Amino acid sequence: MPSTFHEIPLHRPSTPLLDRIDDTESLRALDESQLPELADELRAFLLWSVGQTGGHFGAGLGVIELTIALHYVYHTPDDRLLWDVGHQAYPHKILTGRRDQMASLRQKNGLAAFPRRSESPYDTFGVGHSSTSISAGLGMAIAAGLQGLDRRTVAVIGDGALTAGMAFEALNHASEVEANMLVVLNDNDMSISRNVGGLSNYLAKILSSRTYSHMREGSKKVLSKIPPAWELARKTEEHAKGMLVPGTLFEELGWNYIGPIDGHDLPTLVRTLKNMRELKGPQFLHVITQKGKGFSPAEADPIGYHAITKLEPKAPSNGVSKPKFSNIFGQWLCDMAEQDERLIGITPAMKEGSDLIAFSERFPKRYFDVAIAEQHAVTLAAGMACEGAKPVVAIYSTFLQRGYDQLIHDVAVQNLDVLFAIDRAGLVGEDGPTHAGSFDLSYLRCLPNMLIMAPADENETRQMLTTGYLHEGPAAVRYPRGTGPGVPIDPVLEPLPIGKGVLTRRGEKVAILCFGTLHQQASKAAEALNASVANMRFVKPLDTQLIAELSASHELLVTVEENAVMGGAGSAVNEWLLAQGIKLPVLNLGLPDIYVEHAKPAEMLAECGLDAAGIEAAIRARLDRL
Repeated sequence: MPSTFHEIPLHRPSTPLLDRIDDTESLRALDESQLPELADELRAFLLWSVGQTGGHFGAGLGVIELTIALHYVYHTPDDRLLWDVGHQAYPHKILTGRRDQMASLRQKNGLAAFPRRSESPYDTFGVGHSSTSISAGLGMAIAAGLQGLDRRTVAVIGDGALTAGMAFEALNHASEVEANMLVVLNDNDMSISRNVGGLSNYLAKILSSRTYSHMREGSKKVLSKIPPAWELARKTEEHAKGMLVPGTLFEELGWNYIGPIDGHDLPTLVRTLKNMRELKGPQFLHVITQKGKGFSPAEADPIGYHAITKLEPKAPSNGVSKPKFSNIFGQWLCDMAEQDERLIGITPAMKEGSDLIAFSERFPKRYFDVAIAEQHAVTLAAGMACEGAKPVVAIYSTFLQRGYDQLIHDVAVQNLDVLFAIDRAGLVGEDGPTHAGSFDLSYLRCLPNMLIMAPADENETRQMLTTGYLHEGPAAVRYPRGTGPGVPIDPVLEPLPIGKGVLTRRGEKVAILCFGTLHQQASKAAEALNASVANMRFVKPLDTQLIAELSASHELLVTVEENAVMGGAGSAVNEWLLAQGIKLPVLNLGLPDIYVEHAKPAEMLAECGLDAAGIEAAIRARLDRL
């Protein structure tokens, strides 16, 4: 079996060792000398299985050896193993009894894209957003200690996730409570240090050994009675380690830092982890891995191969490709930046996803990637706005939730001129509920001073971005993942009249008030029902004049949105009608009061009754009760 693949296998590879692994007990029954062979088989199987289903790719390839070593040394699931974000957890799923279910990955009723507690006892904490593992692991370690359990806790966090303040808050707290836990820093970008090799691996074994630990603790007891001597010894040790390893920061936070070591060297990983499992207090292991390890295209392009789609024959192209909503935003950002030098683009580590690539290249001094730090991104924009800049924050709907306090306190309360380009609004498909943008209309609508827009198509997206940018005060445009209906885009940067919707179809009895890109589905349902359709465009302020006109001429109002129906745009319509004393039946259609499980986007819409057939059926059922 080759150690490096140049293409994804089309047929299931032979994996005799892996086929014997039904749980971690069977893994720990292997001889340590068999682990490198198991790593080759696991890497081959991962390549093949993700090729069948699509999914996150490069990160999992980079932690093959680390995953094997952790499950081999620690007594999982009794020992708690937490994965930060979870992009890298496919090898973990394969080794923990889910190998035969990998064909269902990210599909309706199949395995989830990330660890989740309801799926397996080995998934000790549900994830999807980054930088939560140390806090959650610390909570587990404290709980184990209070219950008198000799249980180990391990949190695996990537170097990118360490850019979030929450991770450092947990690191700082752990030393105060002297929790028995291990944090493994998976450094796959060499962003902290390139100091890795034979000497570093050797030092890791020494520093993690029980002998060194006993000597250190014994010396501390003796020298602590002579404060000047202990302080000198402590500084000498710190200085010596600081010359050879980059762990001074973590040592200062109270962690026993070991590393960096080669994360693909299984013997070193196993030996170091065995040593560290016996150590008390907060332990920190720094491992260097290569994202995409073992698959040469992913090694060369780790960003491009972060995730892949299912391998299947390409359908014939008609030469016409529609831009994604993120592409429309990226082009608009560049066009507006050409016209206004005050524009500044900000993203929390989503340059590629939100399509700021061209902007970052053309306007590098006005581009800021703040890493995984959504709270900082929002308040950074607020500070810029205070000084006359025009910041545009490109952020996924689900990630803006993490900066909500800053959105309220630092932007909205001060009525600052910040535009939020909210990507991935609504259901996002196979990544599931942790990544769905289900709540932004609800959590934005309640904020004074907010201008909130939801485009029905590509051209409106561009118009609304211009509207929000020129508006004085906080504004938000929310748009979905993927492509739209294919409406031609006007290159002119013209704003829309604020708070004005448009009637796109005149019918009878039923008026459908649509907020956002479900307008196409609503229009199909309206054709079958001979209903009126309004593209409302603005969630705040509402076009109350249009609502009043439709209320006076129809027997039933229907609101449609790809947002939680509770507290969303439909609720805003209900509140206004009630305040005006207008007594008219209203049907609110939106995302139900559940977390919608992963599936293809069309399947999710159908499940929620938000495709054309579901909208039509819900309206007919409501008409029957009138």
